Amino acid sequence: MRNLLARIGWLAGVLLVSLATLVACGPSVPAATAPTAEAPKLKLASTKWLPFTGAEGEPRVALTLTEHALERAGYHSTTTIVPDGQLTPKLEQGDFDGSAALWKSEDREQFLLYSKAYLENRLVLLARKGTDVSATSLAELKGKTVALVEGYAYGSALDSAKETRFVRGANAHDNLQALLAGKVDYALVEELVVESLFEQQAKEASARLAVGKVPLVKRTLHFAVRKALPDAQRIIDRFNDAIASMVGDGTYNQALQLTWIRADVDGDGEDELIPRGNHLGSAPPERSYALFSPATVAAATATVASTPTAQAATGPRLEPNQKPMRFYVGGKYYDTWQEVPEKLRGEPEPNYVGGGKTPLLTVDW
Repeated sequence: MRNLLARIGWLAGVLLVSLATLVACGPSVPAATAPTAEAPKLKLASTKWLPFTGAEGEPRVALTLTEHALERAGYHSTTTIVPDGQLTPKLEQGDFDGSAALWKSEDREQFLLYSKAYLENRLVLLARKGTDVSATSLAELKGKTVALVEGYAYGSALDSAKETRFVRGANAHDNLQALLAGKVDYALVEELVVESLFEQQAKEASARLAVGKVPLVKRTLHFAVRKALPDAQRIIDRFNDAIASMVGDGTYNQALQLTWIRADVDGDGEDELIPRGNHLGSAPPERSYALFSPATVAAATATVASTPTAQAATGPRLEPNQKPMRFYVGGKYYDTWQEVPEKLRGEPEPNYVGGGKTPLLTVDW
């Protein structure tokens, strides 16, 4: 993965199974039976790319999501972390059946079959409070110093930024510390990590940091298997169905370590707010994490949405903010916070991941 986008040390946003079941949740897509002892076993591989892939006990949100989805689809899976630069050749040679977290690339598409997107990587500007973070490209930051992560392949985003100075740190933690110390003007950070930071350390983050609203680097994340693998298409199809069923039942929230996410559950073109569990807190959320950006959803559904069948099934896509965002709780829709049953509006449940909290980013304030 590092040769596409190295690591910062999730999506989650959500998957597009079809327009009628666009990021469909529980009631629409039944969960598959859990794997039996005789179920097929998939040998997967990834490079270490925190917080998306990593060893047990480390933040590994992409692996958590795909492992759960494959279990629902009826498959056992194991993931081996391989050294940087070895993933693609080992997949091509058949040493492994596939990988849980990949970007699409022309070379890999020759021999890999990809799932629908189940997460979106979005890198946004992070700066000290009071700094202008309105830039929509790195080229706009002329004369500024931007911290990147060593080993990341940021692609074309850097090509036009000839007058922007880049420095590379070992990981997101080091870059954030450099930012807080005034050693750099900006840091380019995964939006999921930023959202997690603002949720887990809200007071400090809100007082010290400013966050850009426009992603400067954006790519969708996929599960993939080798085309030569027996039943490869069936594996991908079952994975797509299983991952769709996970959006509304709290699985995504738990894997991403977030209380609230946003996804288009019913395919009407508008996101719903989805909580981690059935205890939502005493007030509607001030922050939530979108599994996919509106542009990604629009691009993915543009062709399908033009067909009469799709239009009849889902209706016209509404403009952003045309209506208040609904809540999707326990398989039911609520148009307003006041409609959510009072018994659900209390203290939120603890968010334990993998037996304990594993922060996506630690900060020395």
